[in-house]
Amino acid sequence: MTRFGFKMKLKPGCREEYIRRHQAIWPELAELIKKGGVSDYSIFLDAETNILFGVQKVSGAQSSQEMGIHPVVARWWDYMKDLMETNPDHSPVTIPLEEVFYLE
Repeated sequence: MTRFGFKMKLKPGCREEYIRRHQAIWPELAELIKKGGVSDYSIFLDAETNILFGVQKVSGAQSSQEMGIHPVVARWWDYMKDLMETNPDHSPVTIPLEEVFYLE
């Protein structure tokens, strides 16, 4: 199992809506992510910079950010595109981060 850390950018003024949508995550999306081998998934927000920091454990072949081939993930990305910086395919602009320390 590996850990994957990444950052994304939230658009100004979208904090509450971003949280609301994630509190009501679609059950089929949560199930797909879990079945894909992603667990212990958290997203943190730096309110000063609007930077989102995600971290997840990955036991499958891909992180949640690489699952865009699945229609439910593509729909979620389309649903979230008004809140975040996105690529042309509506996937969030995701910048992988290097793990430099871990204490279990």
